[in-house]
Amino acid sequence: MRTTVKDIARHAGVSPATVSLVLRKSPLVAKATRARIESSINSLGYVYHRAAANLRTRLTHTVGLVICEITNPFYAELAAGIDDALDRAGWVAFVANTAESPARQSRFIARMREHRVDGILLAAAEGTSPQTIAELQGQGVPVVQMLRRLGRQNADHVSADFRLGMTLAAEHLIRLGHKRIAFVGGARRVSPARDRTESFREILPRYGLPIGPIVNCLPTREEGAAAVGGLFKDKSNAPTAVLCHNDLCALGVMLGLADRGLTPGRDVAVIGFDNIPEGALHRPALTTVAIGARQIGEEAANLLLRRLKSPDGAPESIILPPKLVIRSSCGGKPTNQ
Repeated sequence: MRTTVKDIARHAGVSPATVSLVLRKSPLVAKATRARIESSINSLGYVYHRAAANLRTRLTHTVGLVICEITNPFYAELAAGIDDALDRAGWVAFVANTAESPARQSRFIARMREHRVDGILLAAAEGTSPQTIAELQGQGVPVVQMLRRLGRQNADHVSADFRLGMTLAAEHLIRLGHKRIAFVGGARRVSPARDRTESFREILPRYGLPIGPIVNCLPTREEGAAAVGGLFKDKSNAPTAVLCHNDLCALGVMLGLADRGLTPGRDVAVIGFDNIPEGALHRPALTTVAIGARQIGEEAANLLLRRLKSPDGAPESIILPPKLVIRSSCGGKPTNQ
């Protein structure tokens, strides 16, 4: 005969309601009681009937995690933060990588909806229509935008202050005495790229400096390395510092500089964005703007869980402050990180 909740309750010496709380991973059960119930579950070989529970609650305790570029270490950290937060709450994510394709993204979202995910965490592919958010909301699917914001509609959103991050990086270079500063890697047509580029254009004139060259390449290692050739074709007017859209692009720029016999941090200052682990291990170590990928992931997951509990609540916008992490690649005195 199949073991029931009542069997577990008798075995553990508790009420069936307490057993149900443990099965639903409720935090309301004392640690010792939880351990006793879990021991009884294992002893009796009980298997939780998840599908039946879902029919009762109308929740599947699954969410769709749609990421634009999972090969980028930044998004791997973002996904790890999401997984941590969801796991603590007893939820799980179905992950899809769109590779910056809105068409793939639409197919993945449709498939996730077929599996009745309770909500969507979306780092939108480049070129995604703002109508995507409106359609999901109209269908009653809670969605939290991460990093990239689509249009100006009221919708839940978690990101970092990219404008402030670019300002911190540029002002640091200006304090070090740089007057010819370039920006590399801002070709993406997404809100974080626009924020970085607009901030770069605004901050230099504020200090009486000309707007340096902007290389609109993709923010990849390969294109960052290739961008160096054009920047240093005229050595007499070459930049003395390079700001990069992200750390991958900055690592590429440093490779390009090395190929030309230039040393980052000594001959040319280089600053990236994102604070991926590889940057600290590179030589010279990469100065970067840390925006907390894992924290953004946790905040986004927690916001989605709150929205599932309060679907009619006011939309939230959570913008995390960035931090400049100074290492060897910019020639400044390193911070203790």
